[in-house]
This record gives sequence, C-alpha cells and structure tokens, in this order.
Amino acid sequence: MTQTNPTPLPADGVVAMSSVEFALPDLGENIEAGEVLSVLVKAGDELAENQPVLELETDKAVIEVPSSVRGRITEVHVSQGDRATVGQLILTVEGTAEARSQSPSSSAAAAPPAVEEERPQQSAPEQAPPPATPPRESRAELRLPELGEGVEGGDVIGVLVSVGDRIAIDQPVIEIEIDKGVVEVPATVAGTVEEVHLQQGDHATKGQLILVVMAAVADQPEATAAETAMAPTPSPAPSSPGPSSSGPSSSGLSPTAPAVGTAVATVVDAPTRKLIPAAPSVRRFAREIGIDIGLVTGSGRRGRLSIEDVKAHAKAMNVGRSQSAGAAIETPPLPDFSKWGEIEREPMGNVRRITAAHMARAWATIPHVTQFDKADVTQLEVWRKQFGKKAEAAGGKLTPTAIVLKVAAAAMRRFPQFCASIDVAGQEVIFKKYCHIGVAVDTPRGLLVPVVRDVDRKNIIELAVELTEIAEKARTGKLSIDDMQGGCFTISNLGGIGGTGFTPIVNAPEVAILGIARSSTEPVFADGQFEPHLMMPLSLSFDHRLIDGANGARFLRWLCEALENPFLLALEG
Repeated sequence: MTQTNPTPLPADGVVAMSSVEFALPDLGENIEAGEVLSVLVKAGDELAENQPVLELETDKAVIEVPSSVRGRITEVHVSQGDRATVGQLILTVEGTAEARSQSPSSSAAAAPPAVEEERPQQSAPEQAPPPATPPRESRAELRLPELGEGVEGGDVIGVLVSVGDRIAIDQPVIEIEIDKGVVEVPATVAGTVEEVHLQQGDHATKGQLILVVMAAVADQPEATAAETAMAPTPSPAPSSPGPSSSGPSSSGLSPTAPAVGTAVATVVDAPTRKLIPAAPSVRRFAREIGIDIGLVTGSGRRGRLSIEDVKAHAKAMNVGRSQSAGAAIETPPLPDFSKWGEIEREPMGNVRRITAAHMARAWATIPHVTQFDKADVTQLEVWRKQFGKKAEAAGGKLTPTAIVLKVAAAAMRRFPQFCASIDVAGQEVIFKKYCHIGVAVDTPRGLLVPVVRDVDRKNIIELAVELTEIAEKARTGKLSIDDMQGGCFTISNLGGIGGTGFTPIVNAPEVAILGIARSSTEPVFADGQFEPHLMMPLSLSFDHRLIDGANGARFLRWLCEALENPFLLALEG
C-alpha cells in the first residue's frame, strides 16, 4: 500500500517567508473607488484571511474590505481620508509560502499531497540566474486636472500633440479656454502618445481622458515572482477627497481605476485643505448648488456632513437677502420658432456661456443705479495728440482709455467705497488697499475683461503700453486665468464703435463700472457766447447697497473735472 507523506519542511527547519502585496479588490458593479473612513490594522499586526482591514465609503454604502492574504503586516499604504481606487496598493504583508498559495491572488491552487515513489536520489541541477529584463512599457492615462477653483472644464482650442509623438514631463499637450482665459495643460508623464481622445472644439471636463501614453517603467531587479504577478497601481499622492465616486476627483485622477500594473498620471491640488468628512454624493450635491463644502458644519459622527447639512447651510446663507435678489428667475420654455420660418441653431461658446451666467447673476443680485455726466475733453484731446508719439516710442498707444485709467485710480483713492466689495454672509464691507482695474475688450470670442494691476503706481505712458499688450493678448486668446482676476473696478469704452451712452452692468464682486461713449463736438455757452467743445459722455453704474446716489454723482463729477483739468490729479488725487 502506497503511503502519502506530508510536505517536508526545508532542511534548516525554517518556513520560507516572502512579501505579499494586497491591493483594493473589486467593490461591485460600477464602483471604482471610495473614501477611507478608517484603517482597522497597523504595521506589525498579524493578519488572518478574511479579516477586515479598512472601512470604505462608496457612493452607495459603507463597506468593510476583508484581506485575502495572511501574515504579518509590514506596511500600510493608505490612511483615513484617502480616496482609494480599485487596484490600489493597501497593505504589504510578510507571509509564508503556504499562506500565499492559499491566497485568492495566487496563480495556482494548493495541490493535493503527492504520492511518494521510491526513486534514486539525484542532485538538483543548478539553476541559471534569470536574464536581466529590459525596461517595460506601461499604459499611462493623462486626464484633465483641476484648472482652478470652481472651474469644471472648458473648450479645447488646440491639441499640441498627435499619435506617435514623444512627449516629456511638463510639455504642453492641449490648450483649453476656461473662465474667459486660455491655459496650457502639461503632461505629467513622459513617453510615446498612443491615443488622443480630444479634438479642437471639444468641451472637456475635469477628469476627462486626454491622452494614453506608453511610458517606460523599469522593473525592480530583486522582485519575486509573486511581486511581479501582483504589481499594484502606483499609489497617488495624498489629495483632498474627490467630489464624487462617479465623477472626476478634485486631484485630477480618473474616476475609473485602471487595471493593476497601469501607471496613472496624477495632479495634486496645490492648496492644502482640511479633511472634510463627507460622502461623494454629498460633495457632488454641494458642488451642484454652489456651496463650498469646507464652510459647512457637519451634524454626524465626528463632524460628518450630510445632504441636510448642506441644505441648512445654503438656507442660512440666504438669510438677510431679499427674495428678489436671492430667488432664481425661472426661464419659460421657448416656442417652436421653426413653425414661422427657417432657423439655425448654434451652440454657445465657452466665453458666451460664462458671460451669460455671470451677467444674469450680477443683474439679479445687485441693485443697480446708473449716473450720467459729460466731461469736456477739448484740451485733453490736444495734449493726447501732442504726447502720443512718446507712448508709441515706448511701445503703446495713448488712447482715452489709458488716460481714464489713471484718473479713475485717483478717484478711487479719494472715494474708497468704490474700491470695495460687500460680504453679505459676514455683513461686512471689504476695502481693498490695492488698485487693479479691469478693461473690457471686444474679441471674436466675446467680451473679455483683463485686469491692469497697480494702476495708481504707474504713469500714463506705462499704462498705455500695458493696455496695448493685454488687449492684444485678449484678441489672440492668450490671456491666463491670473490676467482675468483681482479687479476692483471696471472700465468699458464703446467710443470707438459709437453711441451716446449706455448702462453697463456691474462686474461682481466689484461695486462699480464706468462706461465711456463716443466723444462729440457740442456747443457750450462760455464767456457770453457758444463755443465748440469736445464732450465725452460717461455713465457710472454702481451697487446701491454700498454706494448712495449722492456719492455716485460726486465720484463721477470729480472724475469729469479731473479729465477737464489734470492739475486736479496732483492737487487732490
């Protein structure tokens, strides 16, 4: 009768140990990631199979993730608050070869005991060392990162690479127009472009796939067979939890985790923010209604936020606001225009969409008042033509706007409430000690408002040069986000087109905007007779919550007098 013998121990009586890496397993249909609520183990713990190792909150529920390996934990790769994706490395465990063979991730199931047969002993041949493997290539996905606070996407206006191109880290790959600015998106991996998923004219959203790149990944020379078989996805740098498990994360990671072994191009938010305990569905809801989740107080365990907490915060923000200002205006459905004749539909460009939303919000929430006046610029026009060549020699053009910029800065210093903003929630007025003025520019894509900084510290020649430069950048689509932010006041000059006056809309969160119409020669009664004078129509729209009508009239009259007599700038400005 043949006997079955148990598997013998090694000659030295020691069980072989090796490292096993446990990655986040599949969590269910359409569930690719979740937020780590708590880690239930630590380095040094003895781990059993099916023992829960962490609590993970997905968009649907809180689940415990059990281990499929056993042994002693040598390293924990995630912590509370992290966003973990399927295939991401969770633990490194030092286990026996037997334990690894019983693990679900092993390549072969445990075999039954072998039948021992008598055979002459033979010395095992020496095994040659495995040949050195050359660097392998791995697919890396480059996705659209977060491009600015509150910016969810934009229009692709240029694709700078094509399939087969070799790209380097930080090399621009697409140009995208967002929030009235144009930015270049750089590559975060180096390699060969295998697929391009965006085209010029596409509307791209945060987290959307841009490129697939074949990137070189060098193998570790000491890697074991088990480590090679279970190579995990590289762990992303810590970042704020994403807004939703079904949408792009705030760190720029793909919402769908790649297969194990795939490199991922990650972008991490620059600012460091406190950990916000909230489910992805709560984050998505807050984002959709425009609430900064970092300002919401949670009522749940350990300050955890719920949708009801976000709703309560939104209601509290509306306390003190008038119903007319805070209520959304319902847009009635349009009729079928085609029944009266031929029509053509054309999608709004990104600039037009943003402008429409911003103007509607400003008009609905700011009680506007517009004050009109005229400045006698007869002598100013003589001086402008006389000194225009100096501005041209410096690289600019001495336009009326450049002169009005300087005069407006002096007026804002004399009337500081025009260089302020209202904090409705905090019931405060914010006075700005700097003077940055936006200038509306007509471009083929729509109205853009680049900002000229520190206007009060620059002379008119410097302002003329800078104004020429930013106007050109606006018309050629080269403005950055920074070029469009930080304004305290806005000037809109339509004099080059025509008209006798208009009522500009305040560019929130500013509190005033100056409109300039076309100058014209008018009869002015002086010294007992009528004389021809060049008159510039001006219109000042302001926020009546902060600026009274009398102060609006004083501001505009002082500005007119300074244009008529520039000595007033040195005397009172």
